[in-house]
Amino acid sequence: MFKIFCVTHRGLCSDFSEQLALIAAARPDGIILREKDLDEAAYTDLARRALDICKQSGTPLVLHSFVGTALGLGADSIHLPLRALRELGEDRKQAFAAIGASVHSPEEAAEAEALGAAYVIAGHIFETDCKRGLAGRGLGYLRQVCEAVRIPVYAIGGIGKENIAAVAAAGASGACIMSGFMKSPDPQRLLDELRKQTERNIE
Repeated sequence: MFKIFCVTHRGLCSDFSEQLALIAAARPDGIILREKDLDEAAYTDLARRALDICKQSGTPLVLHSFVGTALGLGADSIHLPLRALRELGEDRKQAFAAIGASVHSPEEAAEAEALGAAYVIAGHIFETDCKRGLAGRGLGYLRQVCEAVRIPVYAIGGIGKENIAAVAAAGASGACIMSGFMKSPDPQRLLDELRKQTERNIE
């Protein structure tokens, strides 16, 4: 089944806790708490609140970058930049049920898989405000990443209901969406529309 994830960016909404609760209640396949501008102390406070919110809906929350925070809060999964995965010791790897990594080439994807990643996020596929001025790497790039590994590849960057079917057709196991979820007044409707597009592609 094609999976759909939310990647957070609290700067895109007026009330992050309220928006996160709406998204979690819609039950995407997971929410990745990215928030790269925070130091570890601030991120830990936010992660603690986010875990409580997601627990109420039973929606998985994946913490990002701060391994110590994830371990301290009992999180069972974490998403890392590839450079951080390279430096992660085997003892800490074993503490998580799943570790993901962000990659930007087929070679990086293969390296992440060899380092024990359970999945990779490949970006950015289409032009996006988060990478303003940079052209997307495109669906051909996404296909190459998918062909380079046996683990799931989740696409990110400029993905919405108008192009998510093409992402699925390119071989991705799922898609990560930031702006769409963080700005949506009705995350449940958005998720339903996205799922409808991918199911149509599979049929």
